[in-house]
Amino acid sequence: MPGYRDLKVWQAAMKLAEEVYWLSAKFSKQETYGLSSQIQRSAVSLPSNIAEGHGRNSNKEFNHFLGISLGSLAELETQLILAQRLNYLTEEEIKPALQNSDEIGKMLTGLQKSLNTN
Repeated sequence: MPGYRDLKVWQAAMKLAEEVYWLSAKFSKQETYGLSSQIQRSAVSLPSNIAEGHGRNSNKEFNHFLGISLGSLAELETQLILAQRLNYLTEEEIKPALQNSDEIGKMLTGLQKSLNTN
């Protein structure tokens, strides 16, 4: 099995995390320890759990950590939408991140299915 850095889903999750950091930099300074920090933690959790699960050398554990990544992805989407509702970001600003999130969700689900069949 290739290393976790070779996984397309990990690479996409890393790009999304970078994108989210750039977006959260637009928040007001008062949000540094609030929603901005929470969004960053969710974004970092996504590729981190993919990497950790891959490192466990067990399909069952990998699948478990992919599930955690899906949870982090749902959190991130919710937080981005909240940021838009609070007028920290515009719909146009979050749209690419949400589209990338949808793609990553499909990739995670596909990877889980492939692990379950093996």
